[in-house]
Amino acid sequence: MANVPGADDGTRTFTYLGVGCFTFFAGLASGAMIAVMVAKIVGAIQKCPSGEQGQPCNWHLYALTGAVIGMISLPALAIRRLRQSDAAARNSQ
Repeated sequence: MANVPGADDGTRTFTYLGVGCFTFFAGLASGAMIAVMVAKIVGAIQKCPSGEQGQPCNWHLYALTGAVIGMISLPALAIRRLRQSDAAARNSQ
């Protein structure tokens, strides 16, 4: 275990915490942007009138939903992948 960089007693709590915090905010922003793009497409299909500046109908509901999905899924996927690579590094020794 001593050969794995950053491993302290078999745990990397601060590494996981840092990755989780960074990807939380990245997931929030990216999920909201993707959801607003979906709202724009759905609005065009439904022939929903755009606002003064081109915003789609109900864009705030799409943005909120996408932000919640992004801020949960991106950290979960990143930490899962990090744990898999840590397990593979431990098993190769």
